[in-house]
Amino acid sequence: MTGRVRYLSHPQVRIDPQVPVPDWGLSPVGQARVAALVAAGWLAGTTQVIASAERKALETAAPIARALGVDLEVRQAMHENDRSATGFLPPAEFEAVADQFFARPHDSIRGWERASDAQARIVGEVEAVLARDAPGDVLFVGHGGVGTLLYCHLAGLPISRSHDQGAGGGCYFAFTRERRRIMHAWRAMEIAPTG
Repeated sequence: MTGRVRYLSHPQVRIDPQVPVPDWGLSPVGQARVAALVAAGWLAGTTQVIASAERKALETAAPIARALGVDLEVRQAMHENDRSATGFLPPAEFEAVADQFFARPHDSIRGWERASDAQARIVGEVEAVLARDAPGDVLFVGHGGVGTLLYCHLAGLPISRSHDQGAGGGCYFAFTRERRRIMHAWRAMEIAPTG
């Protein structure tokens, strides 16, 4: 089956150190970006919307699926890399640990899920969905960390944070379904596809 596959990361979230990170929702800025994406209409032709079960991913995916008139499929194993060992970290500390997560993919950094394991998990989820070979374009809605790991796998690149999305999230990349060939790297959700 031909067609394109897109992986979209959720945009900005409402950070609350008192709330577990998987339960964070979108901030007003993130919500507005999702609404603008829906209004832009360029996801027409998408017949499957598949999302992580984390709240921020669901709040991104649900309005898209509603606008397209398709069911939203939730896959528990599409979650972001498991960082529950540390819980919330102040931004500077988080960035330092995230750098190590990508730089040492076969090590557990401060108890985090290893990048190599998170990559195998997200690749497995994507392949399970694409194996159904249903017609139309496919949209996965998830997270920047595992999205970058997926991108590295598809592009045949070693795991590296140099391939991460831009600040703020709300970015997507696309690849062909038939050959799993990267069509373009991360770009902001405000930038419509070309070609």
